[in-house]
This record gives sequence, C-alpha cells and structure tokens, in this order.
Amino acid sequence: MTQHGLQFESLEQMAVATARGMTEAAAHRAYGLFSDKGFRRLTLLEALSQTEQDRIFNELLVSGIVLVMLVLEAPDLRVPREFKEHLGRVKEAVPKAHIESLKNLGIEQEHLEVWEKLIALRYAEYAKDKHDVRAAAMRLEAKEKPLDLSDLANIQLGLPVQTVAIGCHHHICRGETDGRDELFKLVLGSLSKFYIEIRVPLEGGRITPLARARVALKRLVRGKRRGKRKL
Repeated sequence: MTQHGLQFESLEQMAVATARGMTEAAAHRAYGLFSDKGFRRLTLLEALSQTEQDRIFNELLVSGIVLVMLVLEAPDLRVPREFKEHLGRVKEAVPKAHIESLKNLGIEQEHLEVWEKLIALRYAEYAKDKHDVRAAAMRLEAKEKPLDLSDLANIQLGLPVQTVAIGCHHHICRGETDGRDELFKLVLGSLSKFYIEIRVPLEGGRITPLARARVALKRLVRGKRRGKRKL
C-alpha cells in the first residue's frame, strides 16, 4: 500500500504516516496564527514573558491537534464505512505522532510527558464541551425559526471547529474573554480554514460540505455566542 509514493507494509504504518502529516499541518497553522500581526497585537504578545508566549503558542498548537482528532471521529463524516475504521487508527496515532516529532527535535522527556498530558486533557475537555456548544447553537437557531434536518446537519457539521475555537480562545485569555471578540474571530477564522483543509479532502473534495461549513461558521460569528465558561 502506498501514500504519496511511499511504501507501507501495514495499515498501521499508513495511519502513523497520515497522523504525522496532520500534526505537522497543525503546527504550521499554529505558527502562522502566532506570527500574525493582528494576533500579536490583540494578545499584547510582545509585552508578555517568554513563558506566557510559549503557553499561548502551545494552546494554538494543541487546538489544531485536537481538532484533527475530533474531525477523524465525527459521526457525520461522509466516508465509506470501511474507511472509518482506518480513520480511527489515524486518530489514535495523532498524539503519539506529535510526541514523536518533538522527540526527534531533541525535546526532553519531561516536556514530552507534559505534552502527552496536555493533548489528553484538551481532547477530553473539548469532546465534553461539544454537547454544550450543540445545545447553545440549537437554541440560537430555534429563535429564528423552527429547526429542520438541514439546520441540525449544519450545527453538527460546524460543531468540532466551533467547540475548539471557543475553548482555545478561553485558554489563551485565561478565561478573561470579555471585550476580546476580535481575537476570537481570528482564532475561529484560522481554525475554520484548517478544518476545511482537513475535512473536505477526507470527504472526497465535495463542495456541499464546504459550503455548509462556511454557512455554519458565519452564523456562529453573527450570533456572537462565546459560550462563556467557568474556569
């Protein structure tokens, strides 16, 4: 079996290689947003200590990694049933792929263990938060008109990225999110592009999911529901 011209001896090897590519893409996305002039201005990054800057970058990175995991397990992902089993293997390989990349960069074991715990913590947190975000989105939509199947599908489609964006914004701001809507929009926009880059190829490049995702995300921004959460 091959992928991009590479030879694999097993589906497990292919899953690991796919997971590695996705985590590298998440790192690239995080660095791009971290380097963005608007993001640095809105976070007052230059005035922060190096430790705090590193913490913010780590939140951007782990948000992308967890988003990948949530997409791979999304129940509405339009892929053949037999392919879902493979995506499950990829999802399980994602945390290990990131840890292995850090190890290859010479990161010390104690920091690798911290990263392993951070990924597990944020995944558990955002997987749980999806239920609250779904409920809030349904209430918002129901205020405009009775919900139909299309509305419910749109809510489900945008759920992973909405949940992660709200959580990432919350952690970057250390829970102090009032008056920081512009920063939220930057985080949401960056994660939305990454979400589309991940999901559309998995679904065979169909334009319908892409269009529906954009509609759902625009609706979230318009509603300005930040899902203010307790620390």
